[in-house]
Amino acid sequence: MKYRDFLQKIIYKIINPLIHGMIKMGVTPNLITTVGFIGNLVGTAFFLYAAYISQNVGQMGDGNIYIGWGGAILIFSGLFDMMDGRLARLGNMESTFGALWDSTLDRYSELFSLFGICSYFFLNGWFWGGVITFLAMVGSMMVSYVRARAEGIGLECKVGLMQRPERVVVTAVTAIAEGIADNMWWLFGGMLLIAVLANITAFWRIAYCYRQLKGK
Repeated sequence: MKYRDFLQKIIYKIINPLIHGMIKMGVTPNLITTVGFIGNLVGTAFFLYAAYISQNVGQMGDGNIYIGWGGAILIFSGLFDMMDGRLARLGNMESTFGALWDSTLDRYSELFSLFGICSYFFLNGWFWGGVITFLAMVGSMMVSYVRARAEGIGLECKVGLMQRPERVVVTAVTAIAEGIADNMWWLFGGMLLIAVLANITAFWRIAYCYRQLKGK
């Protein structure tokens, strides 16, 4: 999509000097991928701590500030997700295992962070918030799964509205907004958006693959 390409070019211009510095220092893409994953785990820990605070210490919604910090950490960790691929290309360090490692940790990161948010909703008595977040988890995984299966049969399948970068941004921004506004409806709206558009994207990709295979 053109807007993604435009934003990507801007971000690359910003991080390219840092990437060149990493190359000189001998930093590997797999290390950057791992650091980004650890960052996502820290963000998840903030979500779970927010759930714990609300359930055992304070009143409902008292953990909102920690939700906001968790969202900020997700945004920061997302930068590493961009840097590892850029580092691999500019440093001529691309590898099949690196691609596998990156993809695997991306899936773990997303599941962990959404699990933390799901727990927060359930422990705050927001039953439908938890259900919606679970549907967001399902949609997120199916978007990636359909693409992986398509690539396994020789099709490139990157169509859709809610790919991983969009999901990360929506999750992080609405979590930050909840922390600032002290209102759980922000995060609920973000999870609802992902739940709807991610599952639409999954079926969109299935339909796209069907048309491609039918043409062959």
